[in-house]
Amino acid sequence: MMTQGTTVPSPVGAAIGRCIGIGLMNSLWRPRVLGAWRVPATGPLILAGNHTHNLDGPMLIGTCPRPVHFLVKKEAFIGPLNPFLRSIGQLQVDRSSADRTAVTTALGVLERGGVLGIFPEGRRGEGDFAELRSGIAYFAVRSGAPVVPVAVLGSARAGRMIPALPPLRFAPLRLCSWIWPSDAKLRIDVVFGAPFEAGDSSGKRTRTALDAATTRIQERLAAHLEYARRATGRL
Repeated sequence: MMTQGTTVPSPVGAAIGRCIGIGLMNSLWRPRVLGAWRVPATGPLILAGNHTHNLDGPMLIGTCPRPVHFLVKKEAFIGPLNPFLRSIGQLQVDRSSADRTAVTTALGVLERGGVLGIFPEGRRGEGDFAELRSGIAYFAVRSGAPVVPVAVLGSARAGRMIPALPPLRFAPLRLCSWIWPSDAKLRIDVVFGAPFEAGDSSGKRTRTALDAATTRIQERLAAHLEYARRATGRL
């Protein structure tokens, strides 16, 4: 439940953020998006993605068919990014402790029927869902919202001349192929999976129930990642 004084970010802001993301991601990287039709058109939803690059969040904001409120580490809310991220409906979270304000605000997004975006691994890494934090299970069990797995493939790759960003696919820049490779194998793929329920229908929120839900989510996310790699020919 929302506590007094807690403000849920504006859905209008998230919708504006989605428009910005669509423009930037499709003009600069032109990702291939598969399975977007699997995302329910209405109702509360948790979008769970793998995380290998800083671009993954904006990429999902720009490719998801619905506006997304992502839980974003507080370290990103600095300088001009602070008011910008807040204005487009993103949620600040302190990963070093149990951030009650972030938890309450995130639950508020779901109570309102919005989409909550989470990188359940907690930080950038291999992006293989090998180890999940329990937060996603708590949100899923507490809210009853289905989880939609999504895999972003190709955003991080070793051996780039400009390692901070994936190869741009903006047409004029592809002429400079020695800087921005245009090979189709270097594109970014975003693959959405089918929604699933993380809980066991018992309604229990015990540690045992949350641990079981975390295991269930991890298995589904890992299976989706395997499917996404096969579907995009990245095995």
